[in-house]
Amino acid sequence: MKRLFTSESVGPGHPDKICDQISDAILDACLAQDPKAHVACECFITGQFLVIGGEISGNIKDIDYAKIARDIIREIGYKDEKSGINPDTCEILVKIQKQSADIALGVNLADEEIGAGDQGSMYGYAVAETPNYMPLPIYLAHELIKKVDSKRRSGELKHALPDMKAQITVDYEDYDNPLIDTILVSVQHEESANFEEFKLSLKGIIKEFIKENHLHGDYKVLINPTGRFVIGGPAGDTGLTGRKIIVDTYGGYARHGGGAFSGKDPTKVDRSAAYMARYIAKNLVAAGAAKKMEIQISYAIGIAEPTSVSFQTFSTAKVSDEIIAKAIQKFFRLTPKGIIETLDLERPIYQKTATFGHMGREDLDVPWEKLDKAEELKEFFKNN
Repeated sequence: MKRLFTSESVGPGHPDKICDQISDAILDACLAQDPKAHVACECFITGQFLVIGGEISGNIKDIDYAKIARDIIREIGYKDEKSGINPDTCEILVKIQKQSADIALGVNLADEEIGAGDQGSMYGYAVAETPNYMPLPIYLAHELIKKVDSKRRSGELKHALPDMKAQITVDYEDYDNPLIDTILVSVQHEESANFEEFKLSLKGIIKEFIKENHLHGDYKVLINPTGRFVIGGPAGDTGLTGRKIIVDTYGGYARHGGGAFSGKDPTKVDRSAAYMARYIAKNLVAAGAAKKMEIQISYAIGIAEPTSVSFQTFSTAKVSDEIIAKAIQKFFRLTPKGIIETLDLERPIYQKTATFGHMGREDLDVPWEKLDKAEELKEFFKNN
């Protein structure tokens, strides 16, 4: 019996991802001026209209939020109303205020400690089935959409526009030999495009992708199933910051606490603790503690220490739960300050994470993907 699982990735021109990139570009601009800046910035985009809103506090001067947004939209590849949005003439409304004093009381604690910026539960996951310890469906979906977007930007995929999506369905009937069941790609294109030629070009890119990733199986291919995808970007759909949280993490293969990432400074544990949980899970799997690892960390607003830390190994553990729990306690600092210092998060590194997922990004050299604890953990497991 087939055991199918599907994950999705979207391109930089997807309306939600436009908003994520603008929010994180604004965050980076604030952190570049003040590493301690408190930022919660969200965007809404529809048609030729963008709203930038949120709370920003810190030693920040003369940031042109509208210009940042226009530059991001232009860099993505939108040129005019026909493509989806005109970066030069679209209307932008900026509604930024200072962070709530009530929240600030909980975040800025005595002795330079930092309280959690909100309550919530964050998850991290790792699995030894891909080179970057990500689940295979989301790993492949991201790699495919990266490739298609790269071909668009280079001009090799003629008539392609920035809005695009991919879905990969994997058959886990034989878990040790998963097979690709279905590849679905939808790519926005110019009105003048010959659809059959456009479809053939995308099929060629998919064949390259299959060969590069050494994939096998009698897979099905679906390309622009409606037959037409001319109206795209904000002209075709509204966008919101933080609406692609499953694309940002594990493609639905692991649990998600519900908090979004983009536009939030690292005192917001929605973001920083999710990165830390991924860092812990990846290092534990790399150290041989288990083949699969899911970490949950929960917090209460204004309190530094987590209210709980738990994990699942899905019957793949090579060492006892007691030893894994001791390793987490010994090797990882889980207060917001500890996370920020461990992962060096008070830097403008976030805009680049706003497309193609926040996890598994070894191409970006982000700190939560480092395996710098794996050897210490191996030694600890050997001696315990």
